[in-house]
Amino acid sequence: MSLLAETLCEVAPRGGRIAVPGGGGTHLRMPLQDWQRLQVVTTGRTFVDDADLMAAQRMVKSEAEIARIASACRVAERAFSRVPEIASAGIALRDVFRRFQMLCLDEGADWVPYLAGGAGPGGVRDVISPATDDPLQAGDVLMLDTGLMHDGYFCDFDRNFSIGPPSPATISAHARLIEATRAAFDVARAGCTAADLFKVMDDIVTDGQGGSDAGRLGHGLGLQLTEPPSLIAQDHTVLRAGMVLTLEPGIDLDDGRILVHEENIVIREDGAQWLSTPAGPEMTVLRP
Repeated sequence: MSLLAETLCEVAPRGGRIAVPGGGGTHLRMPLQDWQRLQVVTTGRTFVDDADLMAAQRMVKSEAEIARIASACRVAERAFSRVPEIASAGIALRDVFRRFQMLCLDEGADWVPYLAGGAGPGGVRDVISPATDDPLQAGDVLMLDTGLMHDGYFCDFDRNFSIGPPSPATISAHARLIEATRAAFDVARAGCTAADLFKVMDDIVTDGQGGSDAGRLGHGLGLQLTEPPSLIAQDHTVLRAGMVLTLEPGIDLDDGRILVHEENIVIREDGAQWLSTPAGPEMTVLRP
């Protein structure tokens, strides 16, 4: 704390203001007693809210940052291409998760701090619960969603796999997710809003009902796995060139099941650029 206080006093003279991010997604990362002590030992300076200055700066990435996120995507793509080596009927979901993290590390990830997903007949019931010991079965859809890190930056996208041939309903739902993702990509450019991308995808996956149980349909990405903005109807953040986003439409199926698909893009002045190589409408089939 003494080093931090000394540094703040060097850069902010008496009477100066020190801005502290305080909006959504922020946290203090120090004991409250230390925070109170810091304000006492830096007397003469005023701590103020940063009015989302830091968040606005972080939303727009440099070309070097974009290249690092793209590198993380390449690592994940190589790991996803090897899923047939580790997943088939009879293998426990917990073992699939563990082995997929090993694949990510083997392909060059520095760390795999986030891996979500699930498996179930024709779709999944949720995508954030811990993996279980339940074995994969013919007819299941396996979804793996990885937020691995490479050179300090995250990627965040998923892939769906069918254990044996998928049902017609699953085929149709997955194709609609791909359609929604590509429709959002086609309209994404500097000047449109996060809400615009939400609407394009929502029109396809819910016929414009305003959202599904999957929640938001994407978010920012970079040094953190999830950053502003959120692709929801209420977020009117204007997109700027250099913003890196996930496109993550979800679709509700019967019996409380869902399918989710996710890709990573970067906004350019005249359109968008894929950072993850977009999946096709046909789901990868694994051994039944």
